[in-house]
Amino acid sequence: MVIPLPVSLEYLEELPETDEPAWILGRQHHLKNDRSKLLSDISGRLWFTYRRKFSPIGGTGPSSDAGWGCMLRCGQMMLAQALICRHLGRDWLWEKHRKQPEEYHRILRCFLDRKDCCYSIHQMAQMGVGEGKSIGEWFGPNTVAQVLKKLALFDEWNSLAVYVSMDNTVVIEDIKKMCWFPSQNCPSAPCSSLLHKGVLGRNKSPAEFCCSWKPLLLIVPLRLGINHINPVYVDAFKECFKMPQSLGALGGKPNNAYYFIGFLGNELIYLDPHTTQLFVDSEENGLVDDHSFHCQQAPHRMKILNLDPSVALGFFCKEEKDFDNWCSLVQKEIHKQQSLRMFELVQKHPPHWPPFVPPTKPEVTTTGAELIESMDKLFELEEEFEILSV
Repeated sequence: MVIPLPVSLEYLEELPETDEPAWILGRQHHLKNDRSKLLSDISGRLWFTYRRKFSPIGGTGPSSDAGWGCMLRCGQMMLAQALICRHLGRDWLWEKHRKQPEEYHRILRCFLDRKDCCYSIHQMAQMGVGEGKSIGEWFGPNTVAQVLKKLALFDEWNSLAVYVSMDNTVVIEDIKKMCWFPSQNCPSAPCSSLLHKGVLGRNKSPAEFCCSWKPLLLIVPLRLGINHINPVYVDAFKECFKMPQSLGALGGKPNNAYYFIGFLGNELIYLDPHTTQLFVDSEENGLVDDHSFHCQQAPHRMKILNLDPSVALGFFCKEEKDFDNWCSLVQKEIHKQQSLRMFELVQKHPPHWPPFVPPTKPEVTTTGAELIESMDKLFELEEEFEILSV
C-alpha cells in the first residue's frame, strides 16, 4: 500500500536538490537541512489574491478585481509584510489552526475588501484615481508605491513613514527628516527646527532631544533595462533579498504582477495573486478566517532574466539603526565594484531638486475610509518618476 506524502512534503519535492541556499526576505534556508522551514517561511507570508463578490468599488464599480488588481494585491502583500515586522517581528511564524495574536488579526483587517479598511482594494483603486488611473485599470509598481504612501497618512495605528525614491535616488537626509517627529510630550517647534537646520546629523541624535523615529517603509522603483533586465544588475538585485530589512520586490511581466520574496540560484521565488477567491469578511469577534490568506502550494519560481525591468524594491526599518545598517549594506554589497548602479544613495538633498517637504495628512472633516470617495480632490497629481512597461 502506498502511503501518500503529507501535502507539505509533496510541495517540497518540487524544489531542486542543491547545495545553494534559498533566501527569503533576509533569511537563509538550506534545502538539504531545513526544507520544511523554507515552506513554513513562505506560507507564513500574508497572501492577497483576486477576490470576487465584495461590495462594488465606489458604490457602482466592479465587485471583483480579477484581471486588473494583481499589482494592487502585490502592493498589499509588501505592506502587510512591513506591518508583520513592525508589530510581530520578522521571526514570527504563522501556523495553521493555531490561535494568532490580536495584532495579526488587526493587520489582516487592514486589507479586507471593504471600503472602511485602510488598505482595501477599494481604497487603493480610488486613491489611484489621483495618480491618473481609472478604477479597473492596471497599475505599475511606482503607481502602487505612490498610492501606499498617501494611504499611510490616514493610518494612525501603524504610523508608518513611507518614502518612495525618485529618479533612482535615495536621499538619507530626506528620510531622516521624515522619520524623526516630535513625541507626545514634546512641542513640535524645537524638534522641527533642529531637523531642518541639520543639527541632528552632527554628533547628536533626536533621541537626545524629544523626538521619536517613525518606522520606515522604503520603496525604490527602478527600471533595470529597456525591454529585458540587464544582466549587470542581477547580483545586486539578489543581494537585496539577503538584507534583514528586505520586503522583497514588486514586478513580474507586463500586466502580470508578482510579489517576489526571495531567490534560489538564478530563480526568483514569488507569491502569485492570480487566483480568484471569494470575499472574506471579519467575524463578529473581530477575528478573520485566514486560511485563504496563506499560500500553501509549491513555491512559484521564475528565472531572473525573464523578469520585466520595471520593479520596485521594498525595505522596512523599524528603528534608525536599521536604516543606518541598510545604508551600510547598500554601500558595501550593492555598490561594490559595479559600474552601473541599480540606484544611488546620497547623503544630501540634490540642490537642483524641489525642496523636500515630508508628506502630511490632508485637512479633511472625516476620518477613515469614507473620506476616500473622491480622493483625487485631496491630492494634486504629482509629477513624479513613473515606470512604464514596454
